[in-house]
Amino acid sequence: MSLQTTSSQTIGPYLHIGTTWLVTEDLTAPGVTGERVAIEGRVLDADRQPVVDAMVEVWQANAHGRYAHPDDTRDLPLEAGFSGFGRSQTDEQGRFRFTTIKPGRVPGADGRPQAPHLSVTIFMRGILKHLITRMYFPDDPANAGDAVLGLVPGARRATLIARATKPGVVAWEVILQGDGETVFFEC
Repeated sequence: MSLQTTSSQTIGPYLHIGTTWLVTEDLTAPGVTGERVAIEGRVLDADRQPVVDAMVEVWQANAHGRYAHPDDTRDLPLEAGFSGFGRSQTDEQGRFRFTTIKPGRVPGADGRPQAPHLSVTIFMRGILKHLITRMYFPDDPANAGDAVLGLVPGARRATLIARATKPGVVAWEVILQGDGETVFFEC
């Protein structure tokens, strides 16, 4: 029996087929509290060319720092209409976009609060396993004490931090390889 990887075991080649109904780019709903923010991003390959058929998923806490998940039993408010989960497909320029709220701080493995962040998963053609990373918010003072960011070499931390482009909008690029490669995590 051969245990070699075959093309049928990769994600794709046309990831978007059959997943369009899963797209949720606006995580907000009437009555959801918190600072609204638009995230404009791109997925780029090693040559800085757009990846045109990637799927970007985000998972986050609400503005109070609570996840809409049964395992989060902390005594913090849940908000109807905010699941904290979103999914966006890249377009012909590798662009994706989410409208959400800035999440509150959640406890890390050591119990200390983490900086506000989105957990991000990238699915795309040609990879055997999805990519996992995080997006942090620019100029947040909590970034300095975040345990996960503290594990990333200083020269590479900027790959995880979005940049402000105008009020209420941040930009973030996911670079898959080469100079400026985004930090990805093994989970």
